[in-house]
Amino acid sequence: MAREEVSKGKEPVSKGKLIVYVVLRVIVIGVMIAQIFNHNWHNVMTCALTLILFMLPAMLSRKLYINLPTALEVIIVLFIFAAEILGEIRGFYVMFPRWDDMLHTTNGFLAAAIGFALVDILNRHENVKMSLSPAFVAGAAFCFSMTIGVLWEFFECAMDMFFGKDMQKDTWLTEFNSVAINPDGLNVPVHVDVDSVTLNGMTWDKYLDVGLYDTMHDLFVNFIGAVVFSVLGLIYIKNRGKGLAAKFVPTLIRREKKGEKKNETV
Repeated sequence: MAREEVSKGKEPVSKGKLIVYVVLRVIVIGVMIAQIFNHNWHNVMTCALTLILFMLPAMLSRKLYINLPTALEVIIVLFIFAAEILGEIRGFYVMFPRWDDMLHTTNGFLAAAIGFALVDILNRHENVKMSLSPAFVAGAAFCFSMTIGVLWEFFECAMDMFFGKDMQKDTWLTEFNSVAINPDGLNVPVHVDVDSVTLNGMTWDKYLDVGLYDTMHDLFVNFIGAVVFSVLGLIYIKNRGKGLAAKFVPTLIRREKKGEKKNETV
């Protein structure tokens, strides 16, 4: 058998996964129809994008000959639905303060799973002469996840700066420290208790931080998700194919070689 971890074939579609896909698609189509009647074309495009994203896991699985575990695939489509339909269209980001935290934590977990699978499959491939330690593979998965998180924050910042969006979201502060207002011009932070701030003619008793705290908070919860999966992945490698991480780690599908019987796998 080849060095790479492979599965005999693609997992059969489970009843639960089929129900999740059907229900979510029906909901998204219903929301799209409602947005068409409301002439909200931005939300219509968001719904269309969501339906396209729903197809990506299956498409990538076929193109790359990778078997996506049912649990991983379900989490991916639920993540897309929660971010695009519930978060953007239904306004859950504003209604529930921790909604964004949940999604960024999940993103950290999923990105680590993808990064882990990429390195682990390559590490075990028969045509690649590498023998990376379990700790290195887990560390690479963690770094991959954090890189994705940072790139996403770059995207949010760019959208806010150049397109007038507020993807980073702002944070109200009642106090802060700054060297910019040191009366002596020294590199010594001065503590400020906010008494009043005037914004657009309205007076507030809080200071509005523009994006910084939200960005750092997003990266921190992404860090938590990445660490959780990296630990699970480390356990998975040491127990090869066993443990909780096995439900989230993609594996290669055996491909037939030239000259072998049809449907026979290698």
